[in-house]
Amino acid sequence: MLQLPHQPLQVAAVPPQRTTPTREDEAGPWHAEAVCRRDEAGLFFAPSKEPTAARLAREEAAKRVCARCPVMVECREHALLQPEPYGVWGGLTAAERRVVLARRRRREVELRKTAATERIAQAG
Repeated sequence: MLQLPHQPLQVAAVPPQRTTPTREDEAGPWHAEAVCRRDEAGLFFAPSKEPTAARLAREEAAKRVCARCPVMVECREHALLQPEPYGVWGGLTAAERRVVLARRRRREVELRKTAATERIAQAG
């Protein structure tokens, strides 16, 4: 991608969106309202061989865009349910989403154990 001299960050083209069903309401799909659909889309996906300092700066800039987005929660849940393996979605990087998913899995296991223990106690 051609980088203009006045651009402080490296940007990459946004990968094509997956063709998965989306939740639609009367106003249309949630992503139609996403702030990132305007002109900052390149902030959300890493160019190949991006230096660490540039990646961190780009991700922080993407998170600032997410912070002012009216559909941040829907975007985050989409990325967690897919799961989206790359980019910043709903204010979280791929690594941060992996942590959230791991915590959710642990919580689900704990809830199942608690429920099983309660069923055993009620039966006995």
